[in-house]
Amino acid sequence: MAAALAAAPAAIRLRDMGSFHVGGHDVRLSGLPTRQVVMAEGGQPVALDPNGTYRVEQMYAQYFLSDPASGRPPLAFWHGGGMTGAAWETTPDGREGWLNFFLRRGWDAYLCDAVERGRSGYALVPEIWPAAPIVQAREDCYTRFRIGQPGTRPGPGSAYPNTQFPVDAFDQLAAQMVPRWVHTDDAILRGYLALLDRVGPMIVVCHSQSGVFGIRAGLARPDQVRAVVALEPASIPLLAPDADYRTPTLILMGDNMDTDPRWPRMRERVQEFAQRYACVTVLSLPDEGITGNSHMLMMDRNSLQLAARVHDWLMALPAG
Repeated sequence: MAAALAAAPAAIRLRDMGSFHVGGHDVRLSGLPTRQVVMAEGGQPVALDPNGTYRVEQMYAQYFLSDPASGRPPLAFWHGGGMTGAAWETTPDGREGWLNFFLRRGWDAYLCDAVERGRSGYALVPEIWPAAPIVQAREDCYTRFRIGQPGTRPGPGSAYPNTQFPVDAFDQLAAQMVPRWVHTDDAILRGYLALLDRVGPMIVVCHSQSGVFGIRAGLARPDQVRAVVALEPASIPLLAPDADYRTPTLILMGDNMDTDPRWPRMRERVQEFAQRYACVTVLSLPDEGITGNSHMLMMDRNSLQLAARVHDWLMALPAG
């Protein structure tokens, strides 16, 4: 028992926690028909009038402020497409997530559900947003996230032989997936910028789809985005030729990319981005001898080893 207690991680101490919504705007609808709806089991039908004012494109953020305060800029955790802030909380097999890892090391953290995702809510379709959402199938997530090879299905023996992803817990990853839209990029970025405007200088830790938003936020708010840590950005934004991008940026890239035609070009885009801007560092894990990482770096079995590399990189940045 004494040995187990000695090996236990330090307790998480908070001086405050809470949540809020930022951004958004009102949309007023008129001319729509009223309909009868039963709102609860055994209830009476009520007339539902959809005409009126709706708040849309707001973003939800939950904050955790470490005790004692470290004086460092807080971390903003931004998730990937079809996911929510839950991606950073725990791994599919129940291990500690990046949120807790960094809280234990004295970082303040803001965990976000992007516009149109999770607790941020979404708008009426097609009355406000023109198209239905995209929902990703389990099989697509399994191969797109490089857990299993193209053409395979979740199941024994179909994963990459060296995979770091906890394959037996894939169902828990599939349970996290939520609907997403493909026309909301501008609204998502506005939500993230509204967070920066409210909180002040932050370090953005982003994954997949949100890599674009992390880089764009660094360009738009160079005084507020002190650094960007991008886990396998799904794309690199098309910056203008004279774009003055100077935000310290660390990009982590995993393994098994050459077996899937979707990924080599993205790796090239990342390398081109790093060649263009001296402030960008690429950490290719296979080149470091770290093999088997999937697209879900913060969920892989070595996720805390990767978090430690990020922590050391952040601590080495110049103060201010």
